[in-house]
Amino acid sequence: MAKEGLYFTLPLIGVSLISLILYKATLGSVYFILFAVFFFLAALVSLFFRDPERKIPEGDELILSPADGRIQEIKTTEGQTVISIFLSVFNVHINRSPVSGVVKRVTYRRGRFLAAFRDDASDVNERYELEIEHPMGKIVIHQIAGVLARRVVCRVKEGQSLRAGERFGLIRFGSRVDLFLPSNAMVTITKGKKVKGGLTVIGKWR
Repeated sequence: MAKEGLYFTLPLIGVSLISLILYKATLGSVYFILFAVFFFLAALVSLFFRDPERKIPEGDELILSPADGRIQEIKTTEGQTVISIFLSVFNVHINRSPVSGVVKRVTYRRGRFLAAFRDDASDVNERYELEIEHPMGKIVIHQIAGVLARRVVCRVKEGQSLRAGERFGLIRFGSRVDLFLPSNAMVTITKGKKVKGGLTVIGKWR
């Protein structure tokens, strides 16, 4: 489980254990109900913050998906290809580097919390912008907050090296990730496809 999930699960587990102790001491049905509710919530949050190990595909020419979810849109703008990935609350929330490279820029931008599927969410919503320099070109990732996902976590700093598939952050309770690819990157995925972060190849360097 991602360490950020502990802030949610530990209090829930604590309350459920206290409720169980009180139930055993008093046999009060209210305490059993509280135990069941908080234990269920703890299990649910643990599911949301799961962080499975993955076997990362090898190949320096590969560009991997930075997130789990579904390809919402693929468009070309200003000489770049933008791939938008929508994450539901049921997807793994961990974000992974699509390529090996050096983090050249990390920018946090305050913003709104519009629905992530809106076209303007990438421009107006709260987000982190991460720029990674690869020998073949520059890749930019936007971690975008949404209606439910009001907290975006970026764990890396400028100057840090990343391996392809390495974890760099997460979006709590799903939302959207936009990946900006340069003109010498070829997209190998199509709109509507399901992808997994660090596993699914979504592009290749030309």
